[in-house]
Amino acid sequence: MATRRISRCWSAAWPGPGGPLVIVSLRLVACVRGKRIRESIFGPGHKGVFVSRILLLSDIHANLAALETVVLDAESRSAMDRVWSLGDAVGYGPQPNECLARLRGLDALAVAGNHELAALGSLPLEQFNPHARAAAEWTASVLTAESRQYAESLPEKTVDGDFTLVHGSPRDPVWEYLDRAGVAAANLPFLETPHCVNGHTHVPVVFPASGNDDEKVFPGHEQTVDLKAGRWFVNPGSVGQPRDGDPRASYAVLDDSAATVSFFRVEYPIGDTQSLMQKAGLPGMLWQRLSRGL
Repeated sequence: MATRRISRCWSAAWPGPGGPLVIVSLRLVACVRGKRIRESIFGPGHKGVFVSRILLLSDIHANLAALETVVLDAESRSAMDRVWSLGDAVGYGPQPNECLARLRGLDALAVAGNHELAALGSLPLEQFNPHARAAAEWTASVLTAESRQYAESLPEKTVDGDFTLVHGSPRDPVWEYLDRAGVAAANLPFLETPHCVNGHTHVPVVFPASGNDDEKVFPGHEQTVDLKAGRWFVNPGSVGQPRDGDPRASYAVLDDSAATVSFFRVEYPIGDTQSLMQKAGLPGMLWQRLSRGL
């Protein structure tokens, strides 16, 4: 994995008093380990001239089999210089602690979704449908102290460079479904960066901030969308519970140098997750829908 990441970062140039020959080894370490070590070398907020491919994850929903498959697929594409997680890593699925631990291990820049907040008791469960409420109650009952502490640390909104990260929308980071170009345009006054990455709808899509529905893109597997012109709202789809009729795990890769985002789908062992959900006593509808991608 380290070799692949270094090969993607060989052309990065890091300004500093040591000059380029001295900085070379630091540059490679920064590419391998991402934001945390980069900032430990150069100071908080330092970005350098960094060629970076960012793995976009959303709505993992405690589906570890899907998450691990996505990570392996992204690594095979040398597409994991950094990781952003857009909320709802828990809820519905059978392995919330394992998924949160995996995100910590990936040093992901993450935000909270409505399911994290529900499991923490920060949202009234009456706002959820009966199946989601039952899953939230089960999740709350199995969260470890470490998982709870991590979930509590997640902001509802954060910014990295030209992108705002939220689960729902800039206007309502927790609940709003950004599912139409008009909704994207209505959120523009609340967006302080050129672009936004969000989840929540479980459907991969790119909306223009112009509100023009003709410019929206529902991307297919291995489709790349150019973000250079205009302002955009990017949703990578759901890792752990897709709802666009395709049961394959969905993710995207943002190339912040080329200003493009590429979308991918990958098959994972759905039956393994379904078996764990049944053993946990989670509602039948929640595990049955995984096979249909609905």
